[in-house]
Amino acid sequence: MESASPIKIINSIAPMRICDNGGWTDTWFAGHGRVFSIAVEPPAQVQMKVFRRDNETPRVLIDAENYGQRYTIDPLRGSYDKHPLLEAAITYMGVPEDLRIEVGIYSEVPGGCSTGTSAAISVALIGALDCLTPGRLDPYQVAMAAHQIETGLLHQECGVQDQLASAFGGINMIHVHDFPNASVSPLHINDDLWWELESRLALVYVGQAHHSSVTHKLVIKELESEGAQSPRLETLRRTADLARDALCAGDLDALGQAFSANTRAQEELHPGLVGQHHKKIIEIAQDHGASGWKVNGAGGDGGSVSILAPACRAAKRAMIREIEQAGDFRHIPTRIARSGLRRWESSAREVHPTKRPARIQQTFTHPGPGT
Repeated sequence: MESASPIKIINSIAPMRICDNGGWTDTWFAGHGRVFSIAVEPPAQVQMKVFRRDNETPRVLIDAENYGQRYTIDPLRGSYDKHPLLEAAITYMGVPEDLRIEVGIYSEVPGGCSTGTSAAISVALIGALDCLTPGRLDPYQVAMAAHQIETGLLHQECGVQDQLASAFGGINMIHVHDFPNASVSPLHINDDLWWELESRLALVYVGQAHHSSVTHKLVIKELESEGAQSPRLETLRRTADLARDALCAGDLDALGQAFSANTRAQEELHPGLVGQHHKKIIEIAQDHGASGWKVNGAGGDGGSVSILAPACRAAKRAMIREIEQAGDFRHIPTRIARSGLRRWESSAREVHPTKRPARIQQTFTHPGPGT
């Protein structure tokens, strides 16, 4: 497959999100909502080799590195067999008739971690595919395309906050005015506060994946009699405001309290959203003086918890050690992502050096938040 030289190599990365206060209000059954979230790395990574098309080689090869799978697809067939999200994204975006591509996808974060990992992969892949044709989708358009792929092509239950957080990066308030239409308001804080928040955040994977679509259906059933104006949904919306106000005031202890308030509201929305694994992690965090905790995303029987650890770094390390000793829990180091989707080209020589590694010259085309 790789005997010919690619005419270009396109790279694309996109962050995931944690601490999604107000999650569930960004859904069709909520109608309108407010979500506070923090985009973090490690990002989803896509590298796409682009070749001139010939008549003998399949037009699309997917290398799903996390799964050890390399396989070809026909992007015009419209069926999604092995990795539906990847295959649907390629079908949705299309590949020019005169080209063929080899797409490598990788994420350091486990699938089903409830951190919007699938949305980040989708955003990164759409961003790379967008570079095959003239013009560029802006971050909002990329996010909406990613959302349409999950809901329209794959018929998944899906809110809009994950895709928007990944496309824009940073710390944001996302206002869903009339689902799925939304706006993104970046929250600007000084570097000292940014670094302090970053150093205190801890992401813990519970050791097993969650299944957000299944949990969505349980929540929808629970809310059928209450509708979009459900008091429980309104409580979740208010926790987004609490998080925003606390961060803008520079009060990280209040921010932690807002995270904990959202977790309580999740449990009131449906008891299955905060599982026994989450509760064990929260108990240990509480014993170590953490300021707060947020069960990320859909929760349920898997996924992850974000913890706002105490200001003492030694106490944070001790907390993480005890958590990891308490089960199959795993701490995933993160940093807050100042940027969202980023894409650039590198030459084949840089990716396959013949003698010694060359200094990579990168041309970034990320349009930036707010465009």
